[in-house]
Amino acid sequence: MTGIRNWRKSTYSGNESNCVEVGSKNVDIAVRDTKLGESSPVLAFGSAQWRTFIASTKANGFTA
Repeated sequence: MTGIRNWRKSTYSGNESNCVEVGSKNVDIAVRDTKLGESSPVLAFGSAQWRTFIASTKANGFTA
């Protein structure tokens, strides 16, 4: 997936590379493995799907 910008990872991960990064492209959200960087496969979500995912993880006690 090309054109993704603003890749960022959770501040909770510090300098570790065992986490995921989140980026954006228009209204879509993309997720990739930090340690693989540019060569990582990318999961893409629509903005509504992403909001549902985040709300669900928070409701089930998971935090970033």
